[in-house]
Amino acid sequence: MPHWYDDIAAAFAEHGLTARGAFYPGPEDGAPDGMGTILLAGNAGPGMWTAFAAEKPAGSDPLDTWCGAVLVDIARRFEATALLPSDGPPYLPFQRWATRAEDVYRSPLGILIHPHYGLWHGYRGALAFPGRLKLPARDARENPCDACSDRPCLSACPVAAFGGGGYDVPACAAHLRCEDGADCMTLGCRARRACPVGRDHVYEAAQAAFHMRAFLAARG
Repeated sequence: MPHWYDDIAAAFAEHGLTARGAFYPGPEDGAPDGMGTILLAGNAGPGMWTAFAAEKPAGSDPLDTWCGAVLVDIARRFEATALLPSDGPPYLPFQRWATRAEDVYRSPLGILIHPHYGLWHGYRGALAFPGRLKLPARDARENPCDACSDRPCLSACPVAAFGGGGYDVPACAAHLRCEDGADCMTLGCRARRACPVGRDHVYEAAQAAFHMRAFLAARG
């Protein structure tokens, strides 16, 4: 399959998605049997949101539904199998796959940081192939958090939900449900916005609010 990665990346781009690297899964990666190459699909910045919002899909989980339909269609075109974060249980270890596919690192907030996109990115699914295809070159960029001495992300949260004990989800959710949490609900997590990396890829307000509402809805 000549130029397979670039061709799929172009197909993703038609929907505002980005190709997020590829890898050969091993026994420890929790991939379905018979898969030789896995390519991750994700978003970075506002591109995916623009495409998604233009179609305005219905349903209780419209973004997952939309991403699933897009990836299944592209998988069919390239004789691949679409794998989605919603598949399961058991659920596929997309966070582990991300670190296998490209240079992303665990940030002080616990979510993965990309050296270029910062915290403004995500993983929406994957395409799996039975054979071992030629992998794209990796950038080999270092963890940007290692050079950040101030770590403003840890001090920006109004309820100190991020600390040595990990992420205090109940404290975060309670803050978002009160009047003081309006800033985070409408513009996105204040701790995430404090990170200086990837400022050109910050989500627009409508996208940030969508994700924050989904976060709260998942917690009842």
